[in-house]
Amino acid sequence: MSVGLAIVGYGKMGRLIEQLAPEFGFEVRARFRSADSGALSATTLRGAQVAVEFTAPHAAPANLARLVSSGVNTVCGTTGWFGELAAVRESVEAAGTALVWSANFSVGVNVFLLTVARAAESFAKYPEYEAWGWEIHHAAKKDSPSGTLHKLADEIRASGYTRTLTLSANRAGAHPGTHEIGFDSAADTITLRHTARSREGFARGALRAARWISGGKKGVYEFREILGELG
Repeated sequence: MSVGLAIVGYGKMGRLIEQLAPEFGFEVRARFRSADSGALSATTLRGAQVAVEFTAPHAAPANLARLVSSGVNTVCGTTGWFGELAAVRESVEAAGTALVWSANFSVGVNVFLLTVARAAESFAKYPEYEAWGWEIHHAAKKDSPSGTLHKLADEIRASGYTRTLTLSANRAGAHPGTHEIGFDSAADTITLRHTARSREGFARGALRAARWISGGKKGVYEFREILGELG
């Protein structure tokens, strides 16, 4: 039996999620453009058990509060709102529902995060190496630097690397996203790079998370925490 899915944010990502949803056992019951998200309610969600939210940083916290209070478990791929994660967590726990969030739902990016963290832990011991991060995304990307680049920086610092870390970002054309981390010394340079070929990896990761969260889960999870449980 198909699980009812609501798509909140019916742009390029939303339409791609709709296209791929049947492959993951979902039937799309409701669609909301970003401008319509104020209309979210138990009635307008039309019985959807799960929602995937890809809108804008200023809209996401209110959208998530409406979704979880309507009893809908939610996957959120919007970035730039994570400063309000504590308040959103309270809403989810009060409603007894569930949320999976991430700066990036690509499985490859999340493995890349682990790789960068391991490298940073090693280079933290060698003061001659300085670190930098760079990215490029399409011109319509709303946050700069992206949530993913900030997450990479957080992982580097959490791994014990405390020296200067310079970040830069470019926005141009239709590029789906490249993230690059480098460690440089007078002797050599080590570069780690992830390049997305399309949005499909993000959409498939979000739908995998939606399928996982549809099984009666409760609480708040970061996508990387559940990677080992996804099929």
